[in-house]
Amino acid sequence: MENKKENILDNGPFYHGTKANLQIGDFLTAGFESNYHPEIMMNHIYFTALQNGAGLAAALAKGDGEERIYIIEPTGIFENDPNVTDKKFPGNPTRSYRSSEPVKIVGEVKEWIKLTDDELQNWRERIAKLRENPDAEIIN
Repeated sequence: MENKKENILDNGPFYHGTKANLQIGDFLTAGFESNYHPEIMMNHIYFTALQNGAGLAAALAKGDGEERIYIIEPTGIFENDPNVTDKKFPGNPTRSYRSSEPVKIVGEVKEWIKLTDDELQNWRERIAKLRENPDAEIIN
């Protein structure tokens, strides 16, 4: 699907990391708790053009399920994720995006480089420190 926003760096493929067990053809939608700020109900579904970025999201996702990376297609307009774009990283080097419209699962990545236990712990500590920072608000 063609995106109508300017400054989008990618046409796909796009990936979403999670621990949810979903099927090809399912839709991911906004309206769930943030993995990083559970007190926030998210207005967008987030995705990336980087498999490893989706792998990180899967590793950090809530739940006890298996880490999964789904290949997704946006069903509508999407934008650069303002939580990382320009706010933390000039441009969009993380190739992270979000949409308020559903995204459709069109496939699943079965193999990727997973984080080690030490790397995962390091990321959890970084996120905990961010949560302590009052200036680290999420743009929802």
